[in-house]
Amino acid sequence: MSSTELQTKAINTIRFLAADGVQKANSGHPGLPLGAAAMAFTLWTRHLNHNPKNPDWPNRDRFILSGGHGSMLLYSLLYLTGYAVSMEDLKSFRQWESITPGHPEYGLTPGVEVTTGPLGQGFATGVGMAVAEAHLGARFNRPGHDIFDHYIYAIVTDGDLMEGVASEAASLAGHLKLGKLVYLYDDNHISIDGSTDLAFTEDSGKRFEAYGWHVQHVADGNDVEAIDVAIQAAKKDERPSIIMVRTIIGYGLPHKAGTSGIHGSPAGEEELAEAKTNIGWPVESFYVPDDVLPIFRAAVEKGAELEKVWREQVAAYCQAEPEAGAELDRILKGELPADWAADIPVFPTDEKGIATRSSSGKVINAIAPKLPDLLGGSADLHPSTKTWIDGSTDFQSTTPGDRNIHYGVREHAMGSMVNGMSLYKGVIPFGATFFVFSDYMRPAVRLSALSHYPSIWVYTHDSIGVGEDGPTHQPVEHLAAMRSISNLHVIRPADANEVAEAWKAAILRRDGPTALVFTRQNVPTLDRETYAPAAGLHKGAYVLADLGDGAPEIILMATGSEVQLILEAGQQLTEQGKNVRLVSFPSWELFKAQDKDYQEEVLPPTVTARLAVEAGVTQGWYRWVGTKGDVVGLDRYGASAPYETAMTELGFSAANVVAKALALLE
Repeated sequence: MSSTELQTKAINTIRFLAADGVQKANSGHPGLPLGAAAMAFTLWTRHLNHNPKNPDWPNRDRFILSGGHGSMLLYSLLYLTGYAVSMEDLKSFRQWESITPGHPEYGLTPGVEVTTGPLGQGFATGVGMAVAEAHLGARFNRPGHDIFDHYIYAIVTDGDLMEGVASEAASLAGHLKLGKLVYLYDDNHISIDGSTDLAFTEDSGKRFEAYGWHVQHVADGNDVEAIDVAIQAAKKDERPSIIMVRTIIGYGLPHKAGTSGIHGSPAGEEELAEAKTNIGWPVESFYVPDDVLPIFRAAVEKGAELEKVWREQVAAYCQAEPEAGAELDRILKGELPADWAADIPVFPTDEKGIATRSSSGKVINAIAPKLPDLLGGSADLHPSTKTWIDGSTDFQSTTPGDRNIHYGVREHAMGSMVNGMSLYKGVIPFGATFFVFSDYMRPAVRLSALSHYPSIWVYTHDSIGVGEDGPTHQPVEHLAAMRSISNLHVIRPADANEVAEAWKAAILRRDGPTALVFTRQNVPTLDRETYAPAAGLHKGAYVLADLGDGAPEIILMATGSEVQLILEAGQQLTEQGKNVRLVSFPSWELFKAQDKDYQEEVLPPTVTARLAVEAGVTQGWYRWVGTKGDVVGLDRYGASAPYETAMTELGFSAANVVAKALALLE
């Protein structure tokens, strides 16, 4: 058998393993794997540097299947190349508790680099990975010691290119000249509805050329040599590359190839059997020829050798550059510097106070010198979000070692790119925008929570306290929306010292994302001699003080800027002879994580008169105030006015809190 024939046999092995998995599950998307198998084979056997026995090798190439619906393509490649994915796993595709779910999920399947499925997310997340690779290369690489030097590959689809998030990310990637990006476009001209001519007739190649990408075309998606040459050329170009590969969805199927019917439905037993028979392939399911498996499994020995050579380079680097080597060892272990939080300020009592967005900026710049892993950016809002890292300049193509990323007005791409950096490891990234614009990046935030990425989201201008900009810029339902995302820690600090603790919590959390929610307007810095220490934030809710002469009759609880209202109202109620407990409640999620004893210590079940105060929708608060409690909230949109006026007119005044509390005590 010639080498070309053996190569074709290997490609068909990928095709039919994937199609068999979909057929056995009677669910899935066989069209992409059948059509894209040749370019996947070319990439995985000729270019991809990886170690199947150590999927976390830091200098591996990353591979992203952005069209995650074609997941059986990836699972078949993982099995064939020797990852901890078995034939039984392939046969358990889309089944309960399998490691081969319908779309790839990071942290579940060895070798899956990123959770994909929502189209465009893999594309944009890869751009974030390329930023991390460039940044860490600039930070650690030395002449003769290229510690971070690899590529980020992806297979992307028509659907990916249609999504706005991919357009945002592609535009920024071109500007930044992220030349380690090499994307293969599965250009099959078919979407679920039918031909892409129904809605997608632009010249995508020219669009990417306008973005500043290196664009190549391969006319035949089964031409391994042409694909190989295109990848070689892409790797030599300083620009990000996209290779437009003309493929046929469902290639090889006698009746369904090239049709939308094979996008998201099994081929059918007869159709699949006929496709196999037509090329002389055994009809049996999950067949892997004996002479094919060694072609793929060569990745095990090759990968081990690649990692061995790299680790020898790292050892030589550490000897030649001991200080940098110690830092490299620390980040590769995922450790923080011992003194990273030493310079975080303790803010003095201040009745006038400071906006929590501004105290956040001070905390960032207290942390940054001792935590060089920290880098971040905003969606064209650095002056407003106060997220600029002093002492560093812009991250640009010529200065990739710097720590301030300009995302432009691209919130969604920013979210996905922060996720990519979080996944890459070695950096602690944050992305910032106004809280109301969290809507634009919600899919990326949700994925960070679903897949336990340690992304940090910084949201400022957190309520109707935005004032004159009015209801379009005043987030009302956004706290509830963020809190509805499972595994996302949402923290809304009450003052500057809670802000400091919130940043500590976010940086220490490595198993999931954190949303930090800050005010535009000043809030008083509490007297911590009078009130409990701000470290109580780490438990989600804590008793600020008990006012009066006896056991609490009523509990007033609040988050963020509204904590000041319950302090004022509590004093007035005490003057009227009431015993009041004041509770700062910055994070529902952290409080829910506490044991029942602590929860009942803060919110005694015997005290049923409870009043929550928050400048947002009341949804969810009744879990904490109970059926006999009440909420001062905002179940409507805001209004354009000076913030003091807007707050007062919409019920956020000490007088209204007192009135509501007295009504509960009647």
